[in-house]
Order: sequence, then structure tokens, then C-alpha cells
Amino acid sequence: MKREAKMEAFGKLLNIMDELREKCPWDREQTNESLRKLTIEEVYELGDAVLENNVQEIKKELGDILLHIVFYAKIGEEQGSFDIGDVINHLIDKLIYRHPHVFGSTEVENSDQVIRNWENLKLTEKGRNKRVLEGVPMALPALVKANRIQEKVRGVGFDWEYKEQVWDKVKEELDELEVEVKAGKKKEMEEEFGDLIFSIVNAARLYGIDPESALERTNQKFIRRFNYLEEKTLLKGKSLQEMTLEEMDVYWNEAKKLDK
Repeated sequence: MKREAKMEAFGKLLNIMDELREKCPWDREQTNESLRKLTIEEVYELGDAVLENNVQEIKKELGDILLHIVFYAKIGEEQGSFDIGDVINHLIDKLIYRHPHVFGSTEVENSDQVIRNWENLKLTEKGRNKRVLEGVPMALPALVKANRIQEKVRGVGFDWEYKEQVWDKVKEELDELEVEVKAGKKKEMEEEFGDLIFSIVNAARLYGIDPESALERTNQKFIRRFNYLEEKTLLKGKSLQEMTLEEMDVYWNEAKKLDK
């Protein structure tokens, strides 16, 4: 699609949003607060489509998220706070400011330097005196938040000198957890378990693995294999409660072979 056609399509979307807000009872009633939970749902649906590498679903879910963007902007326009033009211009200014190696004279050798420059520029952006971790939303799921925290502090140089060093930390946290498990101290066990997960998330980051995606792929793999086990059990006229663990393992191992 040519640039002119893209611009025309975006203009048509804005016109449709204006009409919906004026003429549709449901759209007219929506607020930032009522849209929030729906926006979160749409982002997760996009995440599922990305994990599945389903191009058609990615396109569909991006459209749903774009609808939410123009919806929030329309509400902002009605309140006299901002409109979609302000949103876009703010984004343009930010992208230019945070990419001096593209739009300025700064030179970088690799993506690590780009990330570090990005985080440093965010801290000093337009005179703002921000803290490094201020930009991490408190509402993020814990696993995603841990990864984002580690990315943020890495951006200002707080990281392992060599990525292999992280495994000593993982082993240290596992040893500390085992001590508390043997002692039977629930509160301390929970704390050490959290430390262990945090260190594993750190290892994933250092080796270029998205821990959220990795865990979700494992979730889907487990669901797929367990569904196979359950289906085979039902075909034999049994329930899972009637199966021994050894009998279940037969079907589980069959499912593992099918995955390969």
C-alpha cells in the first residue's frame, strides 16, 4: 500500500471514530477507565498471536489496539487535553531525541550502546529528573516486571561483567532456597524462591531469551501434552482418576514424541 493510501486509511479511521462517539450509545459511554481492562486484554491477544506467528491474527489484533489508541485520543480531544495529532507529534519528538545516532551526530558501534544511550536520555529528557526504575509500570505481571527492571538497570551499566557469572548467582540462590526448605520456614522460603526466579530471569535476559515467551511456550507445550494424555484416557473409557502415574506416563511420553 502506498503512503497516500495509508494516510487516507488513517483519516477514514478517525472519521469513523468521530461518528461512533457521536452516534453509538456504547461508544459514547466509554471512558479511559472503562477502556483500560479491554486494552490490556487486546495487548495479551496480540502477544498470543505473536507467539503463534499467526500473521493474520497479528494484523487483526494490531487493528484492535489501534482502535483503542484513537479512542483514548478522541476522549482526550473531547476533554480539551490532547488529540491524536498531539499523540503522534509527541512520539515523533521522542523518537528523534532518543535516536541521536540516526538524527544527530552521535556514533554507536552496537545495539548495547543504543540501549544505554536511550536510558540515559530518558533520565535527562527535557530537564526531567527521573529515577532509573520510574518507568516500570507497577501493574506489570511479576515475571515481565522482573525482566524490565533488569533491562532498565542494564541501560545505566548495572550488569554482570560477563554473562557466565550469572550462573553462580543462580546456584547461590538455589542453595539458599534449599536451606530454608529444610528449615521449613515458609516466609523465608517464599523470599528465596523469589530471589531464585529473579536470578533465572536475569540469566534469560543475558542469553537473549524472553522469559515470558519462554514460559508461555512451556505452558502451551504442557497443555498440548496433557490434553493428549486425557484424550487417550477417555478413549479407553477411563477417567484420569482411575489411571496410575505409570499409565499416564506412557501417554505423556507418546505426546512428547509427537512434539518432536
